[in-house]
Amino acid sequence: MPITRRALLTSGLVAGFLPASPVLAQSGEPFPVPESEAKKVPYKFQRREMAYKTQEPAGTIVVDTRRCFLYHVLGGGQAMRYGVSVGKSSKAWTGEAVIKRMAKWPVWVPAPYHLEQIPSLAKHINGMPGGLDNPMGARAMYLYQGEVDTINRIHGSAKPSEIGSKKTAGCFGMLNIDIIHLYDRVAIGTRVVVPG
Repeated sequence: MPITRRALLTSGLVAGFLPASPVLAQSGEPFPVPESEAKKVPYKFQRREMAYKTQEPAGTIVVDTRRCFLYHVLGGGQAMRYGVSVGKSSKAWTGEAVIKRMAKWPVWVPAPYHLEQIPSLAKHINGMPGGLDNPMGARAMYLYQGEVDTINRIHGSAKPSEIGSKKTAGCFGMLNIDIIHLYDRVAIGTRVVVPG
């Protein structure tokens, strides 16, 4: 009996094999987030689970600004490591904070220092809608110390080329594919540690 396309697809379904979708849009994303985005950064900045020695409890996020890595502590000596972009030396932020707000495809409003550096951003003074060109990317986690907004965020990035560099105004930028991955594994109240 000849093998038909239908038979081949059915056998794949029965065996549990289907081609991986190259885009997360099927997961309900309003904008395409290609999984191939991960290949746009050097291998060392690609997401991976690894051994990680720390005194921090499972669930904590630790950002290593010197090496441009963000660790989500899993416990048992393991962590998920992500490549990130971090603040320029003059804008680098250190300390401890808590995630008090989380948003999907957030609106971005330029801060006063953005407007000083790039006056043309004034057109977004009332907010730039979420989307692929938005500097906040696919997700944002807002960092607070007590009830005070630090103005720093862990967020997606419209510029994968900046991952692994010190180019932000203080936030921690991630590939959209990675910020979605992290966002789905943390919650309001997650502690974030950025050693000095």
